[in-house]
Amino acid sequence: MGYDLHSRVSIVTGALGGIGRAIYEKLAMYGSNIILFDIIPEESKVAKEAMDYLVSKYGIKAGYYMVDVSKYDNVVSGVNRALADFGRIDILINNAGILGPIAPVVDYPIEDWNKVLAVNLSGAFYMLKAVLPIMIRQNYGRIVNISSIAGKEGNPNMAAYVASKHGILGLTKTVAKEVIQYNIRINAVCPALVDTPMLKQFPQSQLELLRSRIPLGRFAKPEEVAELVLFLVASPAVDFITGQCFNITGGRGEY
Repeated sequence: MGYDLHSRVSIVTGALGGIGRAIYEKLAMYGSNIILFDIIPEESKVAKEAMDYLVSKYGIKAGYYMVDVSKYDNVVSGVNRALADFGRIDILINNAGILGPIAPVVDYPIEDWNKVLAVNLSGAFYMLKAVLPIMIRQNYGRIVNISSIAGKEGNPNMAAYVASKHGILGLTKTVAKEVIQYNIRINAVCPALVDTPMLKQFPQSQLELLRSRIPLGRFAKPEEVAELVLFLVASPAVDFITGQCFNITGGRGEY
């Protein structure tokens, strides 16, 4: 499709994970400059390789910043550094997330509940709080929050993850109404399980249960999620789409 992001600057959180990598490469493919946020140290080999790859393959500007999205001061510092280096922020992809334990509520550790909510939900809130004033001044912004079909339907033994992803949907709908007059559009994407290294954290019995709930019979590919994200930040059609939650689930989910 004829997308053109050459004048845009995009932040992707959780950038070095499977979905994050697919998203930032898809945005770079259409010309966006890329800001990568993750918790891996900036001097690490994997961070440097990600930047070098983007610059050499797509001829764009790329930067990596070590940011723990569960800490507001860390988020503000990272956003301010990125803004100083890139001059603007047009696109935000709130992708950072963790799974947490697979356990029933009666056995779920309190510290893990707090950690999952801090990364998955508070992290998205902190990023929005830091980036939205910039987008408001620009009178432009496109935001995608990565939720989950589990946030709509629930999954057994995943209380914190499900609650955090359900919260993302409410946050998306609320913020969409708050900033619509500033030419900012914000939507959520709700994948079923995606074929990334996170799958290794699931017991085999849980994986089979979740696969059985997908009519297509397989997990999503990161590139498929990235294609939907691209549409939601690059298509002119998105001017009339905001506050919505898009399933990408191989047929799972009724709303």
